[in-house]
Amino acid sequence: MENSIDSPIVLEDYPATRPSLRIAVVTETWPPEVNGVAMTLAKLVQGLSHRNHDVQLIRPRQTKTESPLNDASLEEVLMRGMPIPRYPELKLGLPSKKTLVKTWTLRRPDVVHIATEGPLGWSALQAAKVLKLPVTSDFRTNFQSYSKHYGVGWLRKPIVAYLRKFHNATACTMVPTRELMRTLSENGFANLKVVSRGVDTKLFNISKRSTSLRASWGAKENTTVLISVGRMAPEKNLDQVLKTYEALKNTGKAFKLVMVGDGPLKEQFQQRYPEIIFPGMLSQSNLAAYYASSDLFVFPSQTETFGNVTLEALASGIPVLAFDCAAARDWVQRGINGWLVAENNPDGFAAQAVSVVNNKDVLDQITHSTRQQVVHLDWDQIAEQVESVLWDAIRMR
Repeated sequence: MENSIDSPIVLEDYPATRPSLRIAVVTETWPPEVNGVAMTLAKLVQGLSHRNHDVQLIRPRQTKTESPLNDASLEEVLMRGMPIPRYPELKLGLPSKKTLVKTWTLRRPDVVHIATEGPLGWSALQAAKVLKLPVTSDFRTNFQSYSKHYGVGWLRKPIVAYLRKFHNATACTMVPTRELMRTLSENGFANLKVVSRGVDTKLFNISKRSTSLRASWGAKENTTVLISVGRMAPEKNLDQVLKTYEALKNTGKAFKLVMVGDGPLKEQFQQRYPEIIFPGMLSQSNLAAYYASSDLFVFPSQTETFGNVTLEALASGIPVLAFDCAAARDWVQRGINGWLVAENNPDGFAAQAVSVVNNKDVLDQITHSTRQQVVHLDWDQIAEQVESVLWDAIRMR
């Protein structure tokens, strides 16, 4: 064997390992609950875990027999909760400041991220203050806009005041659109940063289009299928979809309407329009097929902070018709991947739908470019942006 003393020493230049954080994420909602906050937050937590961070998830217990999940990437801490009025399928976390102080004293997180502003979120904010922990937050739900749809519009000012006090006590509040950042800033919110929502571009894909599914709807090759997706509740403005449906009846064109979702208005809608397709709540894989098998996504809501369904539809290769607000304002370009209508213009919304159905060739042409606008919004990219915000909050302490 040769003497290796004179052999050259080779040094490999390996990149430095990215330091991991211990992140406490606090939320009032989590899958299997079906709503935009739960679904997108789960994707974000998964993305942070993939980036080698230890995530502690603090949320209300969803059932009496539920046990917390504890594995290498996620530790759950389940808290007491109660049903939310008018949303009985969701839980509102109860005040838990003492429990959180004890939990975080035993195992201190590097940063606390609060996704919802309910009693559990407020408790987390106060517990973090006691322990001098850096805190970031998300602005995910327009509670102040929802209030008018539930007979408590007079609460708008106190709700805005509470949300402003809540978020201004954090190092940074992440908002999903530039429009929302401007609105909140005008109302006295500080330390705002735009971080878009992501979309699963592998799941939501034009390749999921199904001729057999379209046939089950009674749709032929020349039939324009319109689809709406969302909770069937007053704040979602679904009466606009039905007004649009009535207007389309006068075109004489072949079309179908599919309304995906559940909620307090579903039974009323079904009774009024038995010919409309109401599949109820769908699994993510089935939802992807429904999007891709449709021709136009109609989104009438004007109370969203973002509207995750907009990105899902675009990723699925179908154009979007929406009011000029929230995610649609940032991601829909007229004649390129959809159409925008000025807010509070219901007649304009219906007229645009009629124009699209009357000119199906135009619809077919822009279908090919819809996906290009959002392919870069995968959740790994979004998790990287959030990670940067968390590090900034830590450095500020």
